Amino acid sequence: MSHHFPIRVYYEDTDLAGIVYYANYLKFIERARSEWVREAGVDQVALKVQHGTVFAVRHVSADYLAPAQFDDLLTVTTSLDKITGSRLFLTQSVARDDTPLFASQITLVCLSTSGKPTRIPADIRAKLQPHS
Repeated sequence: MSHHFPIRVYYEDTDLAGIVYYANYLKFIERARSEWVREAGVDQVALKVQHGTVFAVRHVSADYLAPAQFDDLLTVTTSLDKITGSRLFLTQSVARDDTPLFASQITLVCLSTSGKPTRIPADIRAKLQPHS
């Protein structure tokens, strides 16, 4: 199951050429990931407080396929490819209508609040698994 998150391109998202500045795609997919986790029923603040764990990006592979421009309405799609003991492997893409603009592979890791790798709590894994 994929999660879809709409994003409107604002003037502040563009560069001198009038297209979305490349680093802003990372912001777009971060917002969409946060909403995907929230809609799965995971409160990331509670995760930190109750379990002493947080999610962090370990790896990003990004492919810029076509430019987006001011006022475009985009859709960020997030799909969970695989979940292991301490990692989430995601595919995220950005499209305008049926035109793919950006594609990425993301690896998230579960860390303790001291920054050490740790297992994803079982209750959190159960909430995320159905949203793959």
